[in-house]
Amino acid sequence: MVARVTLEIALRKEFDYSIPPELEGRVEVGTRVKVPFGRREVLGCVTSLTQQSEHNSLKPITKIIGAQSLVTPRVLELARWIAEYYCCAPETALKSVLPDAVRKEQEGWRERLFVRLLPGPEGVESLTKRQQEIYQVIEQNRSIALQELLKITGTTAATVRKLEDRGLVEIAPQISERDPYAKEEIIPTRPLKLNPEQAAALKAVNDKPGEFFLLHGVTGSGKTEVYLQAIAHALEQGNGAIVLVPEISLTPQTVERFKARFSSGPIKTLVAVLHSHLSAGERHDEWHKIRQGRAKIVIGARSAIFAPIEPLGLIIVDEEHEPSYKQEEAPRYHARDVAVVRGQREGATVVLGSATPSMESYHNAQRGRYNLLTLPTRVDDKKMPLVRVQDMCTEKSKDDQGPPIFSQRLKEAIYNRLEQGEQTILFLNRRGFATSMQCPDCGFVAECPNCSLSLTYHRREQFLRCHVCGHNARAPQRCPEVKCGSSKIRFHGLGTEKVEDVLRKLFPNANVTRMDSDALKRKDDYRRILGDFRRGKIDILVGTQMIAKGLHFPRVTLVGIVYADTGLHLADFRAGERTFQLLTQVAGRAGRGEVEGEVVVQTFSPVHPAIQFSRRHDYEGYFEAEMEFREQLRYPPFTRAAMLTLRGRSEEKVSFSAEHLKKQIEPIVQKLTDLQISGPAPAPLLRAETFYRYQIMLRTGRMSDLSRYLADITASLNFPDEVNLTVDIDPVNLL
Repeated sequence: MVARVTLEIALRKEFDYSIPPELEGRVEVGTRVKVPFGRREVLGCVTSLTQQSEHNSLKPITKIIGAQSLVTPRVLELARWIAEYYCCAPETALKSVLPDAVRKEQEGWRERLFVRLLPGPEGVESLTKRQQEIYQVIEQNRSIALQELLKITGTTAATVRKLEDRGLVEIAPQISERDPYAKEEIIPTRPLKLNPEQAAALKAVNDKPGEFFLLHGVTGSGKTEVYLQAIAHALEQGNGAIVLVPEISLTPQTVERFKARFSSGPIKTLVAVLHSHLSAGERHDEWHKIRQGRAKIVIGARSAIFAPIEPLGLIIVDEEHEPSYKQEEAPRYHARDVAVVRGQREGATVVLGSATPSMESYHNAQRGRYNLLTLPTRVDDKKMPLVRVQDMCTEKSKDDQGPPIFSQRLKEAIYNRLEQGEQTILFLNRRGFATSMQCPDCGFVAECPNCSLSLTYHRREQFLRCHVCGHNARAPQRCPEVKCGSSKIRFHGLGTEKVEDVLRKLFPNANVTRMDSDALKRKDDYRRILGDFRRGKIDILVGTQMIAKGLHFPRVTLVGIVYADTGLHLADFRAGERTFQLLTQVAGRAGRGEVEGEVVVQTFSPVHPAIQFSRRHDYEGYFEAEMEFREQLRYPPFTRAAMLTLRGRSEEKVSFSAEHLKKQIEPIVQKLTDLQISGPAPAPLLRAETFYRYQIMLRTGRMSDLSRYLADITASLNFPDEVNLTVDIDPVNLL
């Protein structure tokens, strides 16, 4: 028997190895192996088994990694599809389907000493009073970790050993799983009564196994309850489920709700969690929990789509419109699209859920590719929040230094909520204190030495920071220009840090907390802040997009969007769509309790369609307007796009290479007659992380064919030193 192995080195081919007698019967498709390659040994994955090879004198497999195959044959096929469609090396795709801790087997099972009660309590009466107290604790638990026992009883290991010597207990090593949510108190919950729209959606999902659904429900319409009951149905059918969430920050809240629902009852099952904030040991244990079939529900960010659940009955992609589902490093897959492909290949039902679906998904629903399900009202008939648009062009600051941070309307609204003991969320999708530092005397602007970008001022640390490459520099007290040296240096623009600072001055008695990536230093900061907010300890929560979606706080009655224009005018055809989605999602945090919510949107572009349609909670209206624009310019979803980016430290070499690449692509037009080539042109952010970047955008309705052509072209091209090419199929970030 011969094993065909894909190695974890960039060779874009498979190699044949013989299976030694001692490993016969243990090597199967998906098995992780260590094999000789040249003078070293490398890791790889068995992708197929054959009776013979065209090569002679095959080297044998050295070692099997793991007790069982870590990649299921179906996930392996999915990795092959990713390699072909997203135009990347097979070994790169294979690496993505396994967490590093599992792939390299760096972490094994953790063993701990456990104290286990033995049958036959003879001799208990002769124990000392202290020994009896310890024995009672063991008796209550039947089995308990030795370290935990010592902590509870305040005793020593020697004392417990005396109980073992008497034959009352046994102390032995036992596998102890690392559970990231072990300390959480989970209170079981029962299914809620569904309203007619929810019930109809659930029936459609349950009655049509293996089909694709787009669940379009307004914020607060109860999509999660539909997910929970659909999963319960899948479990009753003997199937497992995968639930994708867009942000790691949303995972704890989702996990708690799902564990509470499936921690008891006839369909009780373990819920596994997969995301990058777990420790290596936790990732190891969670993955094996799934592979062994003990966990039938998996919750996680985009990589959780590769979880080895068998059989797979249901895939849910919550907030399917979120750009975070797109991987920005190779393989540049989109988890939502991979979910659809996996569902198609394994006969699993796929549910894409959102209050603001992506243009692509809603277009697919309109064309009949997906079944469209709608939840047009909030649960319990709660009203959607009233949205007020404030034109900031009409606002004047006291010192006439330009528009203020807060309009009079927003300040009054915040004051009223504080008086009534209600909570407020303020949203600004920009970190830091000020977006730039400038000298009014000579015009100097502090710019990043590595990127075509001004540095953001962070006042708390007194640092200037680039949010692209991470460059840090101490904020100067005077203009750094030698000929100037002025002390009149000024900071312009604003970020969440400045908003927080101004709020504390305006409302000194209010408890104001900021939540962005700068404020979250420790692993549990996110959960701690949200816990405090839920308990009413925080009056005003200021944050970036991490507070914009998926959060349910009944006491929040006011949402203020400080500047709605932040991402509206970017050089990206999706800028309007993203602004509409973000505003709608943030607005949806208000009015989820008994009191009707209010939203104040501050903007310098009050008549923009994204602003006006979000004000009316009119997704269909915005969709029609946006699609008219997309169709005229042949942008997705009417075509599919590929972005080719060349980067290097010499702008001249990058520009030359981009022109050469275009010439190699142009003949493809004869085969793909609908292919449109735009560029090459400098990227909107020309220089990033010391690299100059030029882009070529390709658009076609036949992306699978284009991917194959691009793979052949890119494999044969040789670029100048330090010039690299990345191919991004279906890009979501054009900057």
